[in-house]
Amino acid sequence: MTDANVGRTLQNRYRLSRMLGQGSMGRVYGAEDTALGGVPVAIKFLSQALLNHRMRDRFEREAKTCAQLGQRSIHIVRVTDYGIDDEGIPFYVMEYLRGESLSDIVSRQSIVLPRFLGLIRQVCLGLQCAHQGIQIDGKVYPIVHRDIKPSNVLVSHDESLGELAKILDFGIAKMLQGEDHQTSCFMGTLAYSSPEQMEGRELDARSDIYSLGVMMFQMLTGKMPLHADTHSFGGWYKAHHFFQPQTFESANAGIKIPKALETLVMSCLSKSAGDRPQSVGAVLKALEPLEERFGTGRQIARRIGASLSRLPITSTASQAATTLSHASSTTQVTASSQELSQAASWPDNMPIAEIVFPKPMTTREGMVPTLWVMLPQREIKKRLVCTRYNQFLFMEAPHPMALWLTVLYNREHEPRWLPCFIDLKTPAGRQIASLLGKTGKYRIMFFAQENPQSCANVQVVSIAAAQCKLLQDWASIGQMSKASPNPTISKDYLRSALDEIKPKILMKLESIYSDRAGSLT
Repeated sequence: MTDANVGRTLQNRYRLSRMLGQGSMGRVYGAEDTALGGVPVAIKFLSQALLNHRMRDRFEREAKTCAQLGQRSIHIVRVTDYGIDDEGIPFYVMEYLRGESLSDIVSRQSIVLPRFLGLIRQVCLGLQCAHQGIQIDGKVYPIVHRDIKPSNVLVSHDESLGELAKILDFGIAKMLQGEDHQTSCFMGTLAYSSPEQMEGRELDARSDIYSLGVMMFQMLTGKMPLHADTHSFGGWYKAHHFFQPQTFESANAGIKIPKALETLVMSCLSKSAGDRPQSVGAVLKALEPLEERFGTGRQIARRIGASLSRLPITSTASQAATTLSHASSTTQVTASSQELSQAASWPDNMPIAEIVFPKPMTTREGMVPTLWVMLPQREIKKRLVCTRYNQFLFMEAPHPMALWLTVLYNREHEPRWLPCFIDLKTPAGRQIASLLGKTGKYRIMFFAQENPQSCANVQVVSIAAAQCKLLQDWASIGQMSKASPNPTISKDYLRSALDEIKPKILMKLESIYSDRAGSLT
């Protein structure tokens, strides 16, 4: 039967193309935003069977909740518009996500540990954002989702982050302190509901943590931790209140789960809310050591490492030749480099220490990006002639951050790693990233600790064309990002990624060095 909605245009803007799915509260359609040139969006309609005042209010509240939360967390579906069609049916517009539900992924097989840690951390970040609440009339109201389960998590692919998990369907979410009259009836999914949710009691964040525990067990084993005698409210009430979760070994004897993770999941499944982690922040804290050992830092590093073979070493043939012959001459300095060297002096607000930081500078050629480096004089002399390599790493979420790495390399001395961060949520960070991308090169301004008043040496470094394009894209992403500032986590992941790829970078540099040495003999 033909769907009458397909082909319709809402508000002279959204053209419906196909139905994507149907749930208890309504249908979701794929559509095009004609006002923005056909950008794909998803539109959710309230079911006609639920067109009463109470459900209209709940539907509108869902839209407003997701609109606020989606602006604060990349791990919650983002709502961009709300309206009522010509037939009086409310709808809201949300971002269109290409991917599959976590339920589909889990139905095929259990999820391996590194992937699990990456996904569950993102779900926790989204859930934590909801629990922190939304602001209405100057007051903050925490949000309890009440229906955390795999089918309400969509997994898509993001070019920067890799797999990106987003929480969907806040249709039965509860605004704490905001709807006390609605606590007496059960709402949720039987297999994932907490004991207190089955009783229709007042809920808080710990109820979502119970549901999270059920989902974590299912993700890791492919099985449910509890089984009801009958698939009915009474059967699941009994299971959640009186049955103990099965062990990981009994659910799937073939998997090996770290004991700390087993303990965490089982604590989330405690019957009493007081015995569970008391916040999602506590869950995240328990996951941290597991992530350091098994988690997403490795995945990010593998993606970055895979791209290294496609990026050139930033060094000219003449520079490589003088390095191999152990010449003492310095790198050729352009007119603007001489100008910069004469004008530069160490900032009064910076310590006299071994540090690295970016700084835009003005020359006759215009604004140029520079990297300011302070080292002992002897360390600068060791690297007056060297091969210079650069790499830029990026994470969009939870905070748009780039790691700018320069490596100074020759065989006579240890490689010198010069990393610094570019915070792309700040105007200064976006400026330096944009300059790097546009100019395709930068100057390293060396200052000696023994004589910081003047610049000791300037070296010019080129940037690969592919990286230039990415830097400009990242600057745009940083400007558009609505994520709450959280630079520490992104910095930690990027540091972990850098540690993983350092051996690959050294192997690449050594290989290039050996090839050039062979060509000169």
